[in-house]
Amino acid sequence: MEHLTEEPRKRITARVSDNVRVTLEQAAELLGATVNQFVVQAAYQEAQRLIERESVIRLSQKDARKVLSLLDTPPKPNKKLKAAVKAFKGNVRA
Repeated sequence: MEHLTEEPRKRITARVSDNVRVTLEQAAELLGATVNQFVVQAAYQEAQRLIERESVIRLSQKDARKVLSLLDTPPKPNKKLKAAVKAFKGNVRA
């Protein structure tokens, strides 16, 4: 049988007002959880939601078709793009 070792856990603490503490205790009790379990789960879910929101780009079908069309047949570079590339190459060393 394989022996798995659990990662050491780190502690996070927070100071809160009595009103916040009471609210957290009530919510945790409603779920049958400890305040610690409730706070960690709620924070974790919000962190996941935030990370997904900031790392996923959502497009309408119309916009997605436009992006795919531009990838398949990109427009020819105009003067501004050529100037930007030239400036970039002048400022960045590879």
